[in-house]
Amino acid sequence: MTDSKYFTTTKKGEIFELKTELNSDKKEKKKEAVKKVIASMTVGKDVSALFPDVVNCMQTDNVELKKLVYLYLMNYAKSQPDLAIMAVNTFVKDCEDPNPLIRALAVRTMGCIRVEKITEYLCDPLRKCMKDEDPYVRKTAAVCVAKLHDMNPTLVKEQGFVELLNDLLSDANPMVVANAVAALTEMNEQQTVIEVNSQMVNKLLTALNECTEWGQVFILDALAGYTPRDERETQNICERISPRLAHANAAVVLSTVKVLMKLIDLMPADSDFITQLTKKLAPPMVTLLSAEPEIQYVALRNINLIVQKRPDILKQEMKVFFVKYNDPIYVKMEKLDIMIRLAQQNNISQVLSELKEYATEVDVDFVRKSVRAIGRCAIKVETSSERCVQTLLELIQTKVNYVVQEAVVVIKDIFRKYPNRYESIISALCENLDTLDEPEARASMIWIIGEYAERIDNADELLESFVEGFHDENTQVQLQLLTAVVKLFLKRPGVAQALVQRVLSLATQDSDNPDLRDRGFIYWRLLSADPAAAKNVVLTEKPLISEETDLLEPSLLEQLVCHIGTLASVYHKPPSAFIDPAKAPLRQINTIPAAKFGSSLLDTSSASNASRNGSSAPTVIPSQDQVIADLLSLDLNAPATSANTGGYGGGMSGTTSMGGLDDLLGLGGDPMPTTAPMAQSNNPFDSLAGLGMPSSAPIPQQPASIGGLAEIFGSGGFGGSTGMTYPKEMWLDASRAMGMQVEGTFVRRNGRIFMEMTITNKAMQAISGFALQFNKNSFGLIPVEQINPSPILPNQSQNYTIACDTTGAVQVTTPLTNLQVAIKNDINAFYFATTVPLIAYFREDGQMEKREFLEEWKSIPEQNEQQFTLQNTHNMNADAICTKLQQNNIHTVARRQVDNQQLLYHSVKYTNNLNVLSELKVNSQTTTITLSLKSKNQMAIANMNEVFQTLLN
Repeated sequence: MTDSKYFTTTKKGEIFELKTELNSDKKEKKKEAVKKVIASMTVGKDVSALFPDVVNCMQTDNVELKKLVYLYLMNYAKSQPDLAIMAVNTFVKDCEDPNPLIRALAVRTMGCIRVEKITEYLCDPLRKCMKDEDPYVRKTAAVCVAKLHDMNPTLVKEQGFVELLNDLLSDANPMVVANAVAALTEMNEQQTVIEVNSQMVNKLLTALNECTEWGQVFILDALAGYTPRDERETQNICERISPRLAHANAAVVLSTVKVLMKLIDLMPADSDFITQLTKKLAPPMVTLLSAEPEIQYVALRNINLIVQKRPDILKQEMKVFFVKYNDPIYVKMEKLDIMIRLAQQNNISQVLSELKEYATEVDVDFVRKSVRAIGRCAIKVETSSERCVQTLLELIQTKVNYVVQEAVVVIKDIFRKYPNRYESIISALCENLDTLDEPEARASMIWIIGEYAERIDNADELLESFVEGFHDENTQVQLQLLTAVVKLFLKRPGVAQALVQRVLSLATQDSDNPDLRDRGFIYWRLLSADPAAAKNVVLTEKPLISEETDLLEPSLLEQLVCHIGTLASVYHKPPSAFIDPAKAPLRQINTIPAAKFGSSLLDTSSASNASRNGSSAPTVIPSQDQVIADLLSLDLNAPATSANTGGYGGGMSGTTSMGGLDDLLGLGGDPMPTTAPMAQSNNPFDSLAGLGMPSSAPIPQQPASIGGLAEIFGSGGFGGSTGMTYPKEMWLDASRAMGMQVEGTFVRRNGRIFMEMTITNKAMQAISGFALQFNKNSFGLIPVEQINPSPILPNQSQNYTIACDTTGAVQVTTPLTNLQVAIKNDINAFYFATTVPLIAYFREDGQMEKREFLEEWKSIPEQNEQQFTLQNTHNMNADAICTKLQQNNIHTVARRQVDNQQLLYHSVKYTNNLNVLSELKVNSQTTTITLSLKSKNQMAIANMNEVFQTLLN
């Protein structure tokens, strides 16, 4: 009979019956009872009441029964820590059992029971097992040290377990060495406990050949963290690990490639040894492509990184990346990417022939990518551009809708790369104008019409056909249409005057999109003020687009190459992007190759060494992601004109500096100078001045609120803040952000400002690729970390906590708490305005001495004092008021009693070190409180009375 019988019992009083059976004198009956207990535990029943009875079963020579009891203990010891200590004596006894399997089982179980009370009893048995005569016990004990270190790192150091692990690296058994290396590597992720030296490397290399495949992976990972002393040692390590490239296990092969890639960087670029080594690297990677599709995909993702770093390694292996008819789509896509990266003049004919075939496949996504690949070939290999263009024209003649649309997009890129060379094909593109229904294709076609408007006779009619449905178009199309019409107007003013006025009106007066509106305002001002300048700006010569727009950023590529063979190399993201550091401390080794010989990468401090041999970034147009990131850096509230070029800190002529906040917040003058009226002239641009457009785009205002507490420069006299926090408010509605809804607030914790935000995806597709930017503001508030770019699926929400700092650029806003925010995703960039609670800028170390307070109070002129009347609705006494204010970093300096009034004196220090002093007159016979505020700059007092009133409420 099978063990399924243990899962089918339905007796009443089952716990009582099990208890009776567990205490039976018959061994077989006792074993059957433990099996029933384990079965109940497996299906989720609570059998913790049987803990003492199960523990009593440990006293047995039966290995099977002992394993079952240990399994039960591991599951329930955490909920029954006091009872778990009962088992300690048995553990200690089992660690000295003649049977090595029982000794290993006992020490493994003690390591898995994560109860602090037991760890102190674990040390002596563990120390004995690490010196055990049986290698199986020693290798189990090595892993147990890592588990103990996770619970209590200090105990591991004090008890000398690190030194014992170091001794195990010299063990005669290779599996013991591998487990010791694995344990040390895991411990080093939290803090450096040991560094690899040359003697240790020799021991690891000796054990490498005899280990199991996973033991080899552990050792190779450790070797990846070692930096050889000189070139000779580097070559020696390369020669000794190169045979691992022929291993049957893909993980061993990729780990070996990772170590070799790192060591190649440490050798002179002109070394003959590098040439020999790169020849050895190609065959094993090609071999991986004959495995199962899943392994092929992982291998291709890693090869993609390797080709970006060192394309010479696989430059002769183009044919192995040609797509097979039965490849899964994810493998086809990766192969296509690598084909483009390897494309060069000597193989471009083969590549184009393949791509043309792929463009006739049935899989739409694959066909689209193939068409785009043809365009990338034209941009990358100039000699092939003529043939690529002809191939694209042939594909357009097929009249397959999605093929035509992709072809138009890539032809636009070809025009950007080779201006004034292939304009003869524009007429063929215009024939397909009516079939374009995708935003990117329509935007590309509009760009072509605008760029070559002087060569297209009916350009105005073509653009007007798009203007008819302007508000129904995608934002990308609207922006491109606006620019194209302005280009047409600048080139042929006579035919486009009415059209440009209409488009500018649609963009600035009828649109809610701030991007579109602001661009419209810019064009309107340019055209109205200086047509010659407008021509120079809009019709300026375009820089060439980059050959490889999808290359990874060099420093990220360096980091990912050091993670070959891990999830990071499959995701093409650093581990920090998808690992929660609270649950698993991030690996701080192997992230950046060392800049010189002689330092160990197992030392976390060496992670800051500069990367070597990193490929330089293209000097032409950056990728789309970079462009969007740059747009987020634009000042959303910059002055329209400014005569003062001396920066925000200087005062304007005719204005008296107010001191204090002037210098700290940049309040030298009028933050928004007005624009003089435009003079009339007879040129065709004059009619634009009659549109009645405002001088700047309005910024949406949201009601002020007082929310979280934070401070950037570090906590002062108080630790965690227990101040007031407010619920999140709606910052960006889904209707304004193409389905992305943003809610949030600002809180202050432990001396830091945090932006707490919830992003909800109300669109039909996943959104990802988030980035965040603050505009210049009164306190220089900026985010010091970014949103996790992981996708948010439809109808799901994700919470983010973004740490902020006050070290950014400063520009005064009215009120001081105003903050303008830009947030982008993979669809577009969106903007909103909110207010940061004033108490978020109150520092924890704002407590002033009485004498210091008195001197500053006297030094501030009377005209800088303001009085307010507050309502003490809850009739709080002086003690309660001081406690409440102190919790929110409004520090009590002194108190005194005058007749029936309590006089309370408080100090507040902003993050820019400006002080605000206050006096509260609390009368026990009334519910009104008189508040007096003084500061060296009156603007620092603005809205401060609202803060006090809110806290009193």
